Amino acid sequence: MTKAHAKGRTGSSEDFASVETINGSSSVVLVCEHASHFVPAEFGNLGLDEGVHQSHIAWDPGALAVAKHMATFLDATLVAGQVSRLIYDCNRPPDASDAMPERSEIFDIPGNVNLSDAERERRVSSIYAPFKLSLQNAIARVSAPIVVTIHSFTPIYKGSQRSVEIGVLHDSDTRLADAMLELATQHTPSNVQRNQPYGPQNGVTHTLKEHAIEAGHLNVMLEIRNDLIKGHAAQVEIAKMLADWVADACARAGAEGVVQCKA
Repeated sequence: MTKAHAKGRTGSSEDFASVETINGSSSVVLVCEHASHFVPAEFGNLGLDEGVHQSHIAWDPGALAVAKHMATFLDATLVAGQVSRLIYDCNRPPDASDAMPERSEIFDIPGNVNLSDAERERRVSSIYAPFKLSLQNAIARVSAPIVVTIHSFTPIYKGSQRSVEIGVLHDSDTRLADAMLELATQHTPSNVQRNQPYGPQNGVTHTLKEHAIEAGHLNVMLEIRNDLIKGHAAQVEIAKMLADWVADACARAGAEGVVQCKA
């Protein structure tokens, strides 16, 4: 397991890690960009109370636990962000308006308003750049990599109930997503939908485009409604189901690498 440490204003090593990597020996590289709601002290509280920092706008509740269990089942490498997406969203490029959002769902983020170019660059260099490099290195270490990103989403968004329970998302490369959707009913009774509750038009496929599509790696983004993964037992159950599903879909999509669910 490796951790990449971010650099602060003085350039000295800080007490927080911006990314964690757990190495595996299969071809699957799992990614959890929104794994943590942690805000390093140097960034203050962004003008928000603790309840907001614990909410889904700051991270993807349950996603890291599911990703870690999937990594065990698939003997997969896992790259996980260690800083709240309110500081920097590692599934966005630096020029994206929501990489350092001024508003998320119904919440204004005062500490992200009118950031200077220097402050934006500091967040890019201390959080996004180490994450990007760690993921590049993780992908380079495995044979015939298959990139699978793990996210969760809130069941109620801006007051509206979402019926979708699992989203299978893709950008221009649909191979693995197509295979998963074809096999969905064999693995889960959940309401599974393509490119829901978000899609490429929402800018959510940056990691897939940056680290998989151009290189020709099989890839998919999985969104799990977070009320389905509350608690350890549910997280293990969903992780096992997803690991089996991913392995079967990789076989159907003609994956060249090693993908097998071990349990």
